[in-house]
Order: sequence, then C-alpha cells, then structure tokens
Amino acid sequence: MAIAQQLTSNLIPDTIPSTMLAAVYRGVNDVRLETVPVPEIGSGEILVKVQTCGICGTDLKKIATGSHSAPRIFGHETSGTVAAVGRNVTNFTPGDRVMVFHHIPCGECYYCRYKTFAQCETYKKVGCTAGFEPSGGGFAEYVRVMDWIVRKGTVRIPEGTSLEQASFVEPVNTCLKGIERLAIQPDETVLVIGQGPIGIILSLLAKRAGARVITSDLHEQRLTISKAFGLNNSVDASHQEPVKFAREQTENRGVDASILAVGNNSLIRTAMDAVRPGGRVLLFAQTQHTEAVFDPAAVCMDEKTLIGSYSASINLQGESVRLVMHGEMDLEKLISHRFPLERAVEALNLAAHPQPDSMKIVIQPSQKGQQ
Repeated sequence: MAIAQQLTSNLIPDTIPSTMLAAVYRGVNDVRLETVPVPEIGSGEILVKVQTCGICGTDLKKIATGSHSAPRIFGHETSGTVAAVGRNVTNFTPGDRVMVFHHIPCGECYYCRYKTFAQCETYKKVGCTAGFEPSGGGFAEYVRVMDWIVRKGTVRIPEGTSLEQASFVEPVNTCLKGIERLAIQPDETVLVIGQGPIGIILSLLAKRAGARVITSDLHEQRLTISKAFGLNNSVDASHQEPVKFAREQTENRGVDASILAVGNNSLIRTAMDAVRPGGRVLLFAQTQHTEAVFDPAAVCMDEKTLIGSYSASINLQGESVRLVMHGEMDLEKLISHRFPLERAVEALNLAAHPQPDSMKIVIQPSQKGQQ
C-alpha cells in the first residue's frame, strides 16, 4: 500500500518524495550512499523525517565485523519530525517532533518478568527501518516506525528541547541501565575508564548517584572535555597508572566500583585491579564475542564481581526522557562533528577511527554541509 493512500488529511502526499538518500551497508566495511525508495507505512505506523542520528559503537561493530546480513541501513539514535501517519494512528500528527527507540520488549516473557529486557525475543526485533531488513534506519532521510514502537517507543520532544539533544535519549537510557546494575551507593568511589561520549555520560550518572568519580583516558583532550562537565578528578593514563592513582585516593584499598567504557579487552584486568576486594566491575563496551584474560582468583578469593550491561531498559525510559528533555545534562556539548547524509561514509570512518578531539559524531540528513 503506498504512503499516499494512508496519510491523514492534514498532509499533502506529494510533499513526500518517492525516493531518498541512505547510507546502505553492503558488506564488511562497505557502506555506500544510495538512492532507495522511501519506506511505505502501515495503518498503525508513522514516517519520520530524520533530522539527527548519532553514530553508535554497535553500528560500527556491525559494519566492521559483518555480523549482520546485507543490505541494511543502520542508525538508531534517531530524532526528527513526523512526516506522515497511518490511518489508525491517533497520538501523533505530521509536524510533531519525536525521538524513537528501536527496541521495545514484550513485557510478558520469561526475560521480561526478570527485567532482562535485552534478552526478550520481541526486544531483539528492530521496529524502525529505512528499507531492507529492519536495522534502525536513521542513516537515511526518512525512517518507518512500526506499530509497537509507535505505541510504546516514540517520544514527543517538548518545546525548548533541540532535536540534537533529544537524539541522546536512547544512549542515556543504556547508561542509566548500567549504573542501575552497578548499584552505586552514595559516597562510593567509582573509576570510569574511557572519556568518550559514553564514558562521560556514565561518569555524570555515577556522580548523580552520589559517587566520587575518577575519570581516566589516554588522551588529554578528552579529559579536558570531561572537565567541562564538572568531572575534575582525572588521571591521564598516558602518563600515570590509573590503578595506582585509584589506590592513592582510597587508602590503598582500591575503588568501590569501576566502569570500562572502551571496547579494549586488555583493560578488563586494569578495571579489576583498580577495585577493592568485594568491589564491582561493569563491562559496558565489550560487545564482541572474543576471549579475554583476567584473574579468576580476583573473582573467587577477592570476591570481586563482574557485571555486564547491554542496550536499554523499558523501565528507565521515562527517567532517560526526563534527564535529556529537561536539560539536566547539556549533551549537545558532546557533539564534535555534524555531517550531512551526503558525507555519511566519511562520518562513519571518523567514528570508527576516533581522534583525540572527536567525540559524538552525528549524521544530519537535513544539513547540506558540516557544521
């Protein structure tokens, strides 16, 4: 069924083109700018014109490893404007500014009952697509949002909140989930290894939970950026050993918890060595199935706990929306590069090979030049 047959009466169908630009994944490290059909929507679905889509590390991993079949259009940190609504959609109208989650769990299965939402089979189904196998679709001009995401995973952006700021809701949710799983107590000391955009968000949320936060990174530029967010207790890992620094600040015990916010498996040992006996280690960026070396006696005899956290939590959706939409964290300051869709391949390459001064990189189909 064509889009024009399903639109509400308050939008002229021919304002939506029949084709659009998209960054299409065609294989390992092969993303091409192509012209593809604008996706058709069903009766309970909406079509969103993408304004901003952040590049996530999981997008880069899929592109680099070929873990997913091709062709696909990735991108899931999406905000934009509703361009069309299906005839049965009553809660959104064309012109509404929205951000969309691409995963929503069923709420009824075994994993949902135990609040392990990312393992729910419904959650694993992607509910947003710009064509081909649903994969987020944010690296395109338009994205189709499926009915269950329209009902439970589409959030209207309030007046005064920018579309750029709103695109951080999903990553903030994933970070909130990690902080919740780490169960930080007030006055604990937490070491966050890595001060990229996710590391900074995790650091801010740990501080918000009442922790004394130590930040660590190999690049002085990133520590300077994190200090602009009030994260002043930092260690430059290119000149000083983070484990020693952490012990010096904790009467030689080690920190109560550490967070590994970079995907370097060799740093798992560093994160474990930095925590005290009985402490916790959160692995946040270890999303590839590879072997890693760590000291099992640290888990058994020293009673240190390894914790994993992946993707978002439906239970934290409201809190993540409030945090981002009400401006408690000015996350737009994390954006270092803005690329138009025409330069999406360049944007993805920079994100895959980050520089010391590159932080959050976003693709903006509505922009005609880098800002």
